[in-house]
Amino acid sequence: MSFSIAGKTAIVTGGANGIGLAIGRHFADKGANVMFADKDEKRLKDELGKLAKSDNIRYFSGDMRQKLAQANLLSATLDAFDQVDILINACRQVVPSDPLNPDDDGVEMLLQQNLLTALRMSQLVARRMIKQSEGNGEASAGTIVNLSSIAARRTHPDLLAYSISSAALDQMTRSLAVALAPHRIRVNAVAFGSVMSASLKDTLREHSDYREDIECHTPLGRIASATELAEAVQYLACDGSAFMTGQIMTMDGGRTLLDPCAAPAH
Repeated sequence: MSFSIAGKTAIVTGGANGIGLAIGRHFADKGANVMFADKDEKRLKDELGKLAKSDNIRYFSGDMRQKLAQANLLSATLDAFDQVDILINACRQVVPSDPLNPDDDGVEMLLQQNLLTALRMSQLVARRMIKQSEGNGEASAGTIVNLSSIAARRTHPDLLAYSISSAALDQMTRSLAVALAPHRIRVNAVAFGSVMSASLKDTLREHSDYREDIECHTPLGRIASATELAEAVQYLACDGSAFMTGQIMTMDGGRTLLDPCAAPAH
């Protein structure tokens, strides 16, 4: 089996910062055509301005929670690369929530951001994958990879909303995998623990002792790099995982193997 993604076309949402940016750059380095999508147009230009002149890199700015923006993103991708083979739903957010405050709208906000955005993008792109694969026999029609979190299984009171949205995303992954399998589209997710994301960087700047707490609760004793997560995503997107669908691959340095009194996941 090949682990190559060269020549494939990937859409990466949340592509202006942290993990999404790292995944997109990694895919481009491996020879894939990559459309970076994010609502932060300035950051996209700052990060990809020069790279966007490359034949295999483009970027799109829009609010991925809006159906029109999603449709325009797909159209821009097809205009640039003629097809789409991989969707990486990396548009995600982590916010604290008060579990005892009925006026806290964190659950609704993160269900919209972390679940429904990924669901609508997956549905839209899957329809295109099905259409473009007609007549291709038993060949794969495409792959979808969602970014989840171990917070779906292990949580912290301040991360109620994030945990609920992560658990919902995991179930969405399984459900779509079953629904899309007859169309030869695979759907998987990576549930990660502490990866050096944009949100974790912000947290570490505000709480200098938080790094030590994370490392103490992680058997491998460190925080993963965004590149390590990108390589795991590449595996799920390539033909090397051709018989794998509906799975939530855990990447947490062994954290979920320990006592549940661990630091909250980012």
